[in-house]
Amino acid sequence: QVQLVESGGGLVQAGGSLGLSCAASGSIGNFNTMGWYRQAPGKQRELVATITSGGSTNYADSVKGRFTISRDNAKNTVYLQMNSLKPEDTAVYYCRITVIFSNYWGQGTQVTVSS
Repeated sequence: QVQLVESGGGLVQAGGSLGLSCAASGSIGNFNTMGWYRQAPGKQRELVATITSGGSTNYADSVKGRFTISRDNAKNTVYLQMNSLKPEDTAVYYCRITVIFSNYWGQGTQVTVSS
């Protein structure tokens, strides 16, 4: 069983910063990909950023240069530092871990950016 516990998020003004973290536990092995996705009201869930256990990263074009994903393999934790936030970044942010061919999701955390 794999569990993901997210923390962070909240309300911030446009141009501000927030950080998210997500700790994984259970049978996640040493090789996996962790990432963040988000879903705004009325929209589909979309990729924000991913990072492999080897440190390779991938970002959505909309967040490149503003968001940074990182991870601590010893703590099985992935982080998302969000800078220069925009109102369009408002969404529920979900952590995901992919272990072999299985995906596991966190419960989601709300990020609201006011204009």
